[in-house]
Order: sequence, then structure tokens, then C-alpha cells
Amino acid sequence: MDMTIPVPRGSRRVEILGTADRNLKMLRETLGVKIIARDDEVRVSGDADAVIVVRNVMERLGKGGRNGDAPSRQQVLDLITDEISQERTGGRSEPRSGIGAGPLSWEGSLQVFVDGRRTEPRTANQEAYLESIRTSDLTFGIGPAGTGKTYLAVAAAVHLLRTERARKLVLVRPAVEAGEKLGFLPGDLVEKVNPYLRPLLDALHDMLDYQTISRYLASDVIEIAPLAFMRGRTLNGSVILLDEAQNTTAGQMKMFLTRMGYGSKMIVTGDITQIDLEDPTESGLIDAARRLGKIPGVGFVTLGQADIVRHPLVQQIVQAYGEQEDTDGR
Repeated sequence: MDMTIPVPRGSRRVEILGTADRNLKMLRETLGVKIIARDDEVRVSGDADAVIVVRNVMERLGKGGRNGDAPSRQQVLDLITDEISQERTGGRSEPRSGIGAGPLSWEGSLQVFVDGRRTEPRTANQEAYLESIRTSDLTFGIGPAGTGKTYLAVAAAVHLLRTERARKLVLVRPAVEAGEKLGFLPGDLVEKVNPYLRPLLDALHDMLDYQTISRYLASDVIEIAPLAFMRGRTLNGSVILLDEAQNTTAGQMKMFLTRMGYGSKMIVTGDITQIDLEDPTESGLIDAARRLGKIPGVGFVTLGQADIVRHPLVQQIVQAYGEQEDTDGR
């Protein structure tokens, strides 16, 4: 949908559009629309519902300008959120992509199949984990290898992409396993970080065909990013998955969590018994569990040996290496 919205000139134009068109940039990033400001008009194109939200927000900013109120950045964000909420509840029960769907959620089973079988939780803890992902904007899945914490997170993300509730999937992992720096590895950024994100890509290849993955990567629907490259970003309308989070520092974890934008969902997975940092007490995953465990809307789910669903020997191997059953970390 395309729309032209008239705007006044002079000081009131700045009050509506923001200094250096700041308000338009916020609308563009939050709603995924294209906005061009020229002379006394703003041209908007994109999803019909998102374009209507832009118009309504600008109208409300215009009323504020006439009263002499110059809205702050947070007030503009609140206006956008309020208009998104009103647009969603005003005429549709099912959200569409492009408008910022609030908390990304779904009803019923995942529409993700592997070898003709639907991807579903196999244990009570896995079911609780998937339910937390469904209902919470931020979920931490903590547990040993083979408990499905990464696999189910990827399945939920694929489901949200396929049903057009999310417009982007960002896969993130700290690159610390071998003690190598990304600059020492050959190739472009994707090739450099590929070895570290291989478990996530393996799960994707189980759920999507090669052509679809290639298309998503080429069009930036799926993005592969080392943790160090997340600084300074705000991700809206996205599923952001941080794997191997036990190998983040507290500072890195804070930086990552604050990348969450409107209409996004974050999933953080890790195993606190496999910390590769020089000082394991500096793990950002343990620190986050301590700081965020009681915040409403943040889900923490602990998986244990009974939730291991790989080869039967894996459970015995974990037990033999002295895996602790209580990995809550809170």
C-alpha cells in the first residue's frame, strides 16, 4: 500500500518528523515500511496495516505539535506501540507480518516437519520450554547436550517465519570454542562464523530444504551473526537466538539482551557445565539467571538428563561425566 501524508513546514514539521527525521526512522525500523520525506509531504509504502499505523502516529504527533509538546524518543515509541495495539484489536484476530505483531506467539502445534513427522516436545520439560518460548518475549533454556534446547528453539523460529509472524531470524553464537579469533579464519563473514554456528545450521537443514535456506540467507530473512557484531543494533519483528550462551561474559549478555526491539522474541540457550571461558564464574548466562530470574515475562526452563533425546548412549555419557541434575543457576 502507498500513501502520501501532508506535513506542515517550519518548526511544526520538526516536531512531527523529529530532528533529522528521527521519528520517521523509528517508524521505518519498527514497522518495516519505506518512508520518504519531501518538501511538505511524506510518502509511505509497505504493508497496509503498517502504513495506516504510520498515518495515525503522524496525526497524533501533529496534534501534540499544535499544543507545543515536543515528544521524546520514548513517547514516540509509546505512540507507535499504542497504534499497533489498536490496529491489531480493531479488525483482526490474527496478526500479519510487517506491522510488529507484539509478543510473537501462535496457537496449536508447530508447523515444522522433519522426515514427514511434526516437530514436537518429547518430555514434560521440553513441553514447558516450548510453551515458554510461545508465551514469553525472552526465554532461557538451560541444560546439558541433547536435551533439545537448541533444536526446539530453531523449530519455533522456523514456525514463526513460515506463518509470517516474524520477518527475520537472527542466529548468534559467541566464537570462543577453539580459542581462535574470527580474523584468523578464511572466507567472508558467513564462512568465518559458520563453524561456530554449525549446530544451528544443522537444525535448520533438518527443517528447511537447501533452496529455501539459501534464499532466506540471500534475502537476509535468516542472518548469521557473531556475538561481537551485535553491538549498536535494534532488532524489530525478529526471532533472535543466542546459542552456547554460557560462553558469554556478563557484559556481552547485557549487550545482547538489549538488542531486542518491538515485536521481537529472544531465545537464549546454554549449558553451564560446559563453560569455555578462562574464568567460568564470569559466565553471562549464570549472571543473567541471577539477575533476571524473578522478572515477569522472562522465562527460565531447566532441562536435565531425563530430557536427552539423542542416541541412548548420550544420556549415559552425560551421567558418566558427572552432569549435575540441578542446573538452574539461580
